[in-house]
Amino acid sequence: MIEFESIGIIHSPFRTLTGMPIQPAGAAGVPGTVEVNAEYRAGLQDLDGFSHVILLYHFHGSRGFDLQVVPFMDTQPRGVFATRAPKRPNPLGLSVVRLDRIEDGMMHILDVDVLDGTPLLDIKPYVPAFDAQGAVRTGWIESARRSVAEHQADDRFV
Repeated sequence: MIEFESIGIIHSPFRTLTGMPIQPAGAAGVPGTVEVNAEYRAGLQDLDGFSHVILLYHFHGSRGFDLQVVPFMDTQPRGVFATRAPKRPNPLGLSVVRLDRIEDGMMHILDVDVLDGTPLLDIKPYVPAFDAQGAVRTGWIESARRSVAEHQADDRFV
């Protein structure tokens, strides 16, 4: 048994899953906040020097999963591990967002693509030298040739 404890709550303007952006690139400029629980706020020290952070969270609105899914940017079934679909064996999400500022244990962020009230599991600084990769392949998404900004979540994963 693996257990996690929420370290805070992510707040966004998105109250329902349907109609949300499907990635931060589709949520350009959308503001949100991350309310870090009091007992974890000391861990925010020095984070304000980073322009971007990685949020790891629990897809709390997701129930069940299928190993084959039709992702938002495609029309054919794909293996769930080749997608960013929220219905997963372990419903974990990750978003790279812009960090605007930190005030009193509240992180003010931009480009948030997360359902309001989402439990936060961890925060990591985004460091291009660690996180950005050079020559990459993007599998089936390469052939989709559609911008993620043009897509919003529909009801297929509700």
